[in-house]
Amino acid sequence: MIRIGMMMGDRYEILERIGTGGMSDVYKAKCHKLNRYVAVKVLKQEFSENTNFVSKFRAEAQAAASLMHPNIVNVYDVGEENGVNYIVMELVEGITLKKYIEKKARLSFKEAVSIAIQACMGIEAAHKNRIIHRDIKPQNIIISKDGKVKVTDFGIAKAATSNTITSNVMGSVHYTSPEQARGGYSDEKSDIYSMGITLFEMLTGRVPFNGETTVAIAIKHIQEEMPSPREYVSEIPVSVEQIVLKATQKSPDRRYHTVVELIDDLKRALMSPDEDFVRIESPDESGATRAVTTQEREQIKKQAKKTEPAEQEIRLKKNSEVKKTGQNTSKKKRTAVYDEPEEAEYDDNSRMERLTTLLAIIGAVLIGCAVIFLVGKTVGIFDFSVRSEKVTMIDVTGMSENEAVVKLKELGLRPEVVYEVSETVETGKVISSDIKSNTPLNEGAKVILTVSTDQAGQKGIPVPYVLGVTEAEAVAALQQGGFTVEKLEAFSDSVEKGRVVSQNPEGNSKAAFNTSVQIVISSGPEDNKILMPDILGMEPDAAVSVLIEKGLSLGQQSDMNDADPNRIGKVCYASYTAGMPLDPGTVVDIGISVGPKAVTYAFTDHITSPVDLDSSYKEGTECIVIITGQSGAEFYRTTVNAFPITTMNLHGLSDPAALITYQFVTEENATTVTGANGEIINIPGNRVTKTVQRQVLFTPEEG
Repeated sequence: MIRIGMMMGDRYEILERIGTGGMSDVYKAKCHKLNRYVAVKVLKQEFSENTNFVSKFRAEAQAAASLMHPNIVNVYDVGEENGVNYIVMELVEGITLKKYIEKKARLSFKEAVSIAIQACMGIEAAHKNRIIHRDIKPQNIIISKDGKVKVTDFGIAKAATSNTITSNVMGSVHYTSPEQARGGYSDEKSDIYSMGITLFEMLTGRVPFNGETTVAIAIKHIQEEMPSPREYVSEIPVSVEQIVLKATQKSPDRRYHTVVELIDDLKRALMSPDEDFVRIESPDESGATRAVTTQEREQIKKQAKKTEPAEQEIRLKKNSEVKKTGQNTSKKKRTAVYDEPEEAEYDDNSRMERLTTLLAIIGAVLIGCAVIFLVGKTVGIFDFSVRSEKVTMIDVTGMSENEAVVKLKELGLRPEVVYEVSETVETGKVISSDIKSNTPLNEGAKVILTVSTDQAGQKGIPVPYVLGVTEAEAVAALQQGGFTVEKLEAFSDSVEKGRVVSQNPEGNSKAAFNTSVQIVISSGPEDNKILMPDILGMEPDAAVSVLIEKGLSLGQQSDMNDADPNRIGKVCYASYTAGMPLDPGTVVDIGISVGPKAVTYAFTDHITSPVDLDSSYKEGTECIVIITGQSGAEFYRTTVNAFPITTMNLHGLSDPAALITYQFVTEENATTVTGANGEIINIPGNRVTKTVQRQVLFTPEEG
């Protein structure tokens, strides 16, 4: 059982529960080894003994751990302790897209498209690794406080193989594709369909199909025509409408073939929203069987009569018994070939016979191949088992972090880096590895490198300074320096088109090897567009002034909770992310922080007997039970004579922990004496009031 304050894996301190799902709970925790906050996803106890669920839970970790992308929630660790399976993930402070939509009713098309682009970039990274999400929905997309969109919960994702993937309908039914609803195969195009439904909900504030049961909704995905989002919001541009309709085609072949194609159209829709450039393919129509008309039949007959005499002789021999009895007989037979009744018989019966024969031959060949394969596999002729190649661990002590990582990757190993302050080893050099040199390892084995860092605690290697250089130069410098690159575009009046406007992390700062560096490439000046300014953290009056100076308009201004106590009374929310190109006069809604939301707790557990605290308590004795919070507030008081108390249902408590106090009366020092006539006399002891206590932790309530 997970309790607040407990340690997992000797490094993760559980702080609070922050979410729950169908098969797992999510807790905020602190990693004491790396001194950072993380999210720990724990498999629920009722599923921990089910090997199928445990296998699926571990598969989630293996799939997600292979993904490293700014638009995907990163997985750090996976473990099992005392029967509890858990995954350690990146902690993203923010809000799910589902709650964001509910909060705003619906999103503007520009904001919806911008969010969709970032989500699709994460999905694209998964597809490149042959991983299909299968459960894309707004609940699994998180918008962080800095506006970054991240896809999470690869709970049912499996690595795709060269074979067709089959699965049950495992995703949420409102967003499931028709092929998933049928229980058929799921591939990358299933994720594209779910992303189309998610975009529809962002634009309209509702899902396209609803019903009283999940079965009814699934049938609508299979049978009913997809409604246009413009039926609910008329101002949605035609390009965005067509993108949604193409992504949600019933036939996977008519959808976008890849997420890259979808991203390209989404970006184009931002630049040319009213242009009708989306084309929906129709392979079914081009490949459909078509009946031959009477006119076409006559043309075929005329064309056949024009064939050369040699050809006619060949056809004649195939359709009649040629007797060598003279020219007249040959002419009769030659004419009979084109008589209508014989042609009809040839078209129908002979064609069907040949088709039947062909299918029989194909079936026989397939059965023969299967028998040969099974026999060959039994005797060892065919051996397709994957043999993992062995590699020998090298000595990396004293190497630079970059050099060691590169060499290990060249060997086919999977290096991971942790940092440690050292006074004897130069900063950036490898102190040690968890695998000794000359140890034989399988390809793909993980090797943990411990790298020296300075006393100030700065980690990693220097980030190249790339401001003002061309896109190609920036990418080359960052990749050679040991970093991955994420590229964005923005308009700029001061920086030439194609050159870097900004970078994060900043140049000459330090970051871990393989960190993603975000660079913004100038798209040149844009006279009729305004870049959304960064107003988060500003005083309300200053933020309004900036918006007006930029040519934007102030919309609704509302109070809202924000976890950062330093932003109380300041802007904590804007309806458009910083750097987004907007039309002049665009209305921007802002939120003013009123501080973190008050945390409340609940107690729904049962209260056990005090006999384990004091054996003098006799069951059935009257007992006063009091629950007092650590602040001294009394939350509960009752008098009972039977335990356990199972009706506890306390909510809205202000303290995270409390004391349960038991007060009861017992007799002590009772004796027996022998009377004058030898009789036994019981002398009762003193009645004593006793008080014993036990501590209890409350459960945080979700907001």
